[in-house]
Amino acid sequence: MKNTPVTIKDIARKLNISISTVSRALRDMPEIHPETRKAVIRLAEELDYQPNQLAKNLVKSRTKTIGIILPNLSYHFFSAMLNSLEEAAMQAGYSVLVAQTNESYMRETVSIQNLMRSQVEGLILSLSRDTANFNHVERLVKKGLPIVLIDRTADIASVSKVIVDNRMAAFKATAHLIEQGCQRIGFLAGPAPLALSNERIEGYLSAAMQYNATAGNPYIRHCDYTNENTILQTLSLMSLPQPPDGIVAISDRIAYPALYAMQQKGLVVPRDVAVVSFNNEPVSAYFSPTLSSVNQPITEMATETVRLLLNQIESPETLPSETKVFDTQLIIRESSLRNK
Repeated sequence: MKNTPVTIKDIARKLNISISTVSRALRDMPEIHPETRKAVIRLAEELDYQPNQLAKNLVKSRTKTIGIILPNLSYHFFSAMLNSLEEAAMQAGYSVLVAQTNESYMRETVSIQNLMRSQVEGLILSLSRDTANFNHVERLVKKGLPIVLIDRTADIASVSKVIVDNRMAAFKATAHLIEQGCQRIGFLAGPAPLALSNERIEGYLSAAMQYNATAGNPYIRHCDYTNENTILQTLSLMSLPQPPDGIVAISDRIAYPALYAMQQKGLVVPRDVAVVSFNNEPVSAYFSPTLSSVNQPITEMATETVRLLLNQIESPETLPSETKVFDTQLIIRESSLRNK
């Protein structure tokens, strides 16, 4: 009598776990606990489990789908980025699955797991403000999943990145304030672990040093991207014995509540303090005063990101990782113009 082939149902029953857990463990999915994975593989070997070849082929079939994970789609920068990413992907014949982290590291890891379960062929990721540990990304790299980091990146080996020249952008923004007569330059930065923020701080400090302006501690404040925290940090900055007469904000999302806080303190922008920001959101041209801001080439960045990812998907063994750096443009408006 012929023996009945062992199935994943048999393994699941013997280990008292779900069939889906056995399936994911056999496929070495990252969300499965290492001890569970070991137990499944050990029992599969003992029972001489042979995977169903048809099912295996279905798992390996092309989905023509990529995952996109962004920090917060209520930010204009990231919603505009998503529009351009999706358009570039669709032009290439791919569909997208989208998740937002709401600036949470835990949601970032869960989103990655969910997208992996959906069998995306590659991942575009912009890191959350809370992400200081990159093991979850490094595990995917080791598994061979094509990944491209955009805008908010980290120093992770073998991962392609698409960024702007943050140091030069901040250098130019700071130099502009100094040229407008500002002598003490403050910086409203992002969270301390954020590489993008630190690169902009470096550019700001470099410009201040070159032009002999006062900058650095205590003129740097780290904000968490909430309005409440930004207002508190701005009021703290402007309460210094010698407050800054010029401020660089890491993004328009921080500049808006900062301008509100200065108004509440009775300060007039740009007479008392000039302000330059980043991202050039559409409302910046209609704010009062209109906001000087660094414009980033969102469409070009998105197109290049999708190109890099699809190249990895189509030729995974031949292409090294790349870092593409785009230039920016400072759009000068009322908030920084003191020398009229």
